[in-house]
Amino acid sequence: MSDDVKQRANSSGKLDRRKFIGVAAGTAGAMFIKPGLVHGTAANSAVRVGLLGCGGRGTEDASNLVDTGGARVVALADLFQDQLDNARAHFDQMQQTKGYSAIDASQLFVGPNAYEKIASSKELDAVVVATPPYYHPRHLEAVVAGGKHVYLEKPVAVDVPGALKVIEIGKRAQGKLSLDVGFQIRDCPPFVEMVRRIHAGALGKIVCGEAHYLTGYIDRPAWPNASPAEHRLRNWVYDRVLSGDIIVEQNIHVIDICNWILKAHPLKATATGGRQGRPADGDAYGNYNVLFHYPDGVDVTFSSTQFAKGWWDVTERFFGTKGTSQSPYTGPLGIWGEEPWQAEGTPAKDTGQTSFSATGKFTSNLEFADREKKKAFVESIASGNFHNQADKGAESALSCMMARTAAYSGREVTWEETLKSRDTWDAKIDLNKLR
Repeated sequence: MSDDVKQRANSSGKLDRRKFIGVAAGTAGAMFIKPGLVHGTAANSAVRVGLLGCGGRGTEDASNLVDTGGARVVALADLFQDQLDNARAHFDQMQQTKGYSAIDASQLFVGPNAYEKIASSKELDAVVVATPPYYHPRHLEAVVAGGKHVYLEKPVAVDVPGALKVIEIGKRAQGKLSLDVGFQIRDCPPFVEMVRRIHAGALGKIVCGEAHYLTGYIDRPAWPNASPAEHRLRNWVYDRVLSGDIIVEQNIHVIDICNWILKAHPLKATATGGRQGRPADGDAYGNYNVLFHYPDGVDVTFSSTQFAKGWWDVTERFFGTKGTSQSPYTGPLGIWGEEPWQAEGTPAKDTGQTSFSATGKFTSNLEFADREKKKAFVESIASGNFHNQADKGAESALSCMMARTAAYSGREVTWEETLKSRDTWDAKIDLNKLR
């Protein structure tokens, strides 16, 4: 939404629907506001958001949307009552300062069918899907069928059929709804500028690259009174099927950046990995080492951990005939060589980020990533210039699945073989029988 429209909308406690649309229509740039998004007052003109999956990342996503000033959370859905209650308290307090009313009890949905209820609610414009990745295709399909814009957390799926399903759902949404995938770094200003320069030739011909996602163990509660199925669901990051394993669920951010920089997906991969170093939790791996082969003979090495103690680092480096790029979460980010450029001021901010954030909240180079990503999502809805990131989200997920299969099988796996996979993962959990 343009600053002019925001200023006029905020200058009056009441702004009738016809006048608001008239102001927007008269703004330079042919702004288009969907009539269904305008509800009679300046406060209510915000995009009405529902949060499906009220854990740490989902709460962070929805809070970022509220912080844009163009959205408000009006509905919540979760499998567990305590998570729903915690999110309700958080958003009621957060939004009270903005003059928004408390979330209505009729828009609180809990249990196995909560996703269907929030998807079909007539009180919503958009839904944030932040449930365990295993359920993403199912939940995305329900939200799109309900005619809601959707912010889908990564990864889009945990298996190949699920990723292909997301591409299919994306085609149904094309031109009708905004469908964003949670790769916030693609909207992060220093990364955007660096990639722009690389694509303009600042590195010359890219020869090879390296990337890593080295982090510590994600500490989760023990839930001693939970049933085995409930324990898996509450601590899904430890569960290979529910999460997709660490390379698909967490490391995907780095692989997505590599795909973005190279404007391609890898053609094949060899890999190793295992559970060494992890505590006796779930069945997810604790480390991966991968060699990705991209088009034009560009090889990229990748390594990850999810058990390291006392230190973490996430970065990508590319080496070209004219220069070298480096893009860490924290530390000097830029291009060195014949066309040097470094993101201004980022090293000075690094002292504040001493530990890794499992909910995705970072300072330093990623300081504005979430803000810009959520702002772009809200503006796409308000303007009618809808996003559709299903293909890119699936492409990066499939790239990681290819490497995961290579590590599991101990052999080289190609992109073509990956796309042909009909291996559908089954969590073997009956949500209707949870106690």
